[in-house]
Amino acid sequence: MAKPVIAIVGRPNVGKSTIFNRIVGERISIVEDVPGVTRDRIYSSGEWLNHEFNIIDTGGIEIGDEPFLEQIRQQAEIAIDEADVIIFMTNGREGVTAADEQVAKILYKTKKPVVLAVNKVDNPEMRELTYDFYSLGFGEPFPISGSHGIGLGDLLDAAAEHFPKGQDRDYGDEVIKFSLIGRPNVGKSSLVNAILGEDRVIVSDIEGTTRDAIDSIFTYNGSPYVIIDTAGIRKRGKVYETTEKYSVLRALRAIERSDVVLVTINGEEGIREQDKKIAGYAHDAGRAIIIVVNKWDAVEKDEKTMKDFEEKIRENFQFLDYAPIVYLSALTKKRIHTLMPVINQASENHALRVQSSILNEVITDAVAMNPAPTDKGKRLRIYYATQVSVKPPTFVVFVNEPELMHFSYERFLQNRLREAFGFEGTPIRILTRARK
Repeated sequence: MAKPVIAIVGRPNVGKSTIFNRIVGERISIVEDVPGVTRDRIYSSGEWLNHEFNIIDTGGIEIGDEPFLEQIRQQAEIAIDEADVIIFMTNGREGVTAADEQVAKILYKTKKPVVLAVNKVDNPEMRELTYDFYSLGFGEPFPISGSHGIGLGDLLDAAAEHFPKGQDRDYGDEVIKFSLIGRPNVGKSSLVNAILGEDRVIVSDIEGTTRDAIDSIFTYNGSPYVIIDTAGIRKRGKVYETTEKYSVLRALRAIERSDVVLVTINGEEGIREQDKKIAGYAHDAGRAIIIVVNKWDAVEKDEKTMKDFEEKIRENFQFLDYAPIVYLSALTKKRIHTLMPVINQASENHALRVQSSILNEVITDAVAMNPAPTDKGKRLRIYYATQVSVKPPTFVVFVNEPELMHFSYERFLQNRLREAFGFEGTPIRILTRARK
């Protein structure tokens, strides 16, 4: 199920980043008392009363000649287009400004629900500051204080009322759902057509041709699959996909609905920084991952080309050391037959469940081979391990003191589990708990 999306929009210096950080619970956005400091949209996840959602912090919307303000306005318009709910942020201490009214005019054009927030209302005596904001035409304004965390519960309650319900189709556990993510123009739509064997998706050399995620249901060797094609944002009015970072949110929605994610790279262009950022979202979401190098036919090759390219991938994607690599050409369909078996294997490993007795034998042997570390005279003792979930495979290890579990030793245990059970194509997670 794809998470609903909240976009926080408003003119500069009304406290959007402070509210964003409060909601996600960590300092992700830069907070500085300078208008326009947040120049790029920032994405994160939040949760409120069992509602999980994605949230976008935008730069302010302002019409003017100052540097980068037009770019910030475009970013906000794209965020508005992507959002299910919009939080319109204003500053109660400054009252309704001309810039607020400009923002309101932009929001009038969207059919998305808008929740009006009046920030910097730090105590109940200041509630009268909100009255003027009724004039913006978005109903009751919610008084909040980003610096003190006041009023956020009521604000999120109002936003959650507008979350879409039952939006995604349930295909069933027997259907393997996989998506293609990557920068614009790496050949995702062409690869969809090559897999399906027909021109199901419009293919164009213009980056961002695919506007929405497109689900295609098909069978392969008698088994059902759903392929989710997603791409960047195409031209919409005056808003352009000028940089590759705007493909991130589109990728997030596809990742959430997938069992397996194909991180697609343009073999002709090589690896870009954005490739790593997008792949990181799939890894953090715990999805099975395959790295697909497309346009391999356009690469000049010798006997070392594939080996050298793999070394570059492993160097740049160190966090995806478990992900298999498939080289192919969607255009010529060369090596396209190698992809589906790898998808099947990754999906199977993603859902693999290990018997507890065998799991503990592997853990015991691992500890005997490499004793747990000590810290200030205390040694980590591992008593028992059990698998608590799949997709991705997740294990709880019961120990004497969880803080003694160093990252490097956790990594060692993960490697031993991979040696014993495979798990190629899927991340695995180890949670350390104190034995009670």
